[in-house]
Amino acid sequence: MRDEWEHAHTDYTRPAQRPAPASLAESEGDWRRYLEGSTPNGWLIQHSAMTEALVSGRPMYLLHTTKDITAIRTSGELHVSTGCLVGALYCSPLARQREGLRPHNLGAYLMQTKPNTTSMIFEVTPDAPIPTKGVDYLHLGTIHLRTYLRYQSFLTPAENDRLDRALMTGLRAAAAFLDTALRNATGRATAAPEFIDQLAAAVPAVPFLGYLYFEVLSEYLMLHSATPETKTYAQAGELNNWLYKRIAFAAVDGMHQLFDLARFHPRHQRLVQLIDGVEPSLVPGVAEYVRRRLSHLFARTALHPSQDAASVTFQGADLSMLWHVAPGLIGQMIFREIRYMPRYQQLYHCFEKAKALEAWDYWNHEGIPTPFNGILPKGEIGIHPIYPRSAVRAWTAKQDSKGSLHPAQEVTAIFTPHLASWWAPPRHRGRKTTADPRITVDRGAPSSLPAHRSSIKGISA
Repeated sequence: MRDEWEHAHTDYTRPAQRPAPASLAESEGDWRRYLEGSTPNGWLIQHSAMTEALVSGRPMYLLHTTKDITAIRTSGELHVSTGCLVGALYCSPLARQREGLRPHNLGAYLMQTKPNTTSMIFEVTPDAPIPTKGVDYLHLGTIHLRTYLRYQSFLTPAENDRLDRALMTGLRAAAAFLDTALRNATGRATAAPEFIDQLAAAVPAVPFLGYLYFEVLSEYLMLHSATPETKTYAQAGELNNWLYKRIAFAAVDGMHQLFDLARFHPRHQRLVQLIDGVEPSLVPGVAEYVRRRLSHLFARTALHPSQDAASVTFQGADLSMLWHVAPGLIGQMIFREIRYMPRYQQLYHCFEKAKALEAWDYWNHEGIPTPFNGILPKGEIGIHPIYPRSAVRAWTAKQDSKGSLHPAQEVTAIFTPHLASWWAPPRHRGRKTTADPRITVDRGAPSSLPAHRSSIKGISA
């Protein structure tokens, strides 16, 4: 169990050491050297203002926006959310300056785009320098799978049967593309436009691919951008988060209401249009980058490290075999399928609290009171609710005319080991065209759950 959590964390101050399947054309170390040394903003991977604040051991100042300030004051409790930080209060860094606390560009984005929210300042005083180990949710597949197997009895026989059918249907529909991605990871070079179109068609069958697609594009934009805006943020030690936000909202209608990357699947022509609308100079390299990077990440996150990527095939494979060959992929698929079950509101705490407890235990042993999103240290950072060796204070924030934040009223509330209630709204999952035009995916009618997120006595996701 501990090895799985170690595998799901990345420390960018150390050489890449995670085991990976055999026969990959490029290693994690190869990619790390390229990203850090051959991209305009790669130096920020190790030397961002956030990572320097972590290793300093000094108090950290973090921004959180909430719609639930009244509930927090009334209950005296702070609950945390799941998502990319597993079980932490989602925040962004604040830089302490003479004029006040300057929001990270991610925080500035959140304040500008989330109306009717209250900004809060948190001061976290750690007991020691904090390791720069970030949790990478793309590597959580084996943990999702193990959690499901442990609590499988919580599902009815009919729900388990439905889950198996959904997995097999999705895998069969996307099998040709999944094999293409593995062949590309081992050195084959599919034409990039064709690869992107096949990827886009496969996402509805295997929604995890939409998450990979989006994270690869985000990485490409943040590390390669050379706009004046990006350069200004880089001078402050920050990667530019506005880039991928613009892409997401331009690509998917209604993304501002629910940030659901299962709906992110632009085809090649649309991808070119999206990048051209954000930074035209990055258009020529984007498709080839996605082909190479996504293929590599898919092999590493989907397959068990004991496998040989050159010999694995998804076409014709049965589900029982794939549980052993590709536990990362099966776990990610199970995690997302359960989210769309009609009873997910009841199942949510059973499965997500189990993972959060393990993450909290890991962070306590590693000395991590402020876990961050480790796909890249881009500024998504959280507060671990039951870290026993740090002090946390909170205030509502007021913003001055120059944009700096200042503590206003102190908030007397304590972190509790509880997850704010959350469930995904129903997805319109009728018959969808997949990677193989001869196959369609019919995942049933939408459930009757209300299409919103809810919070009880705390902070919503």
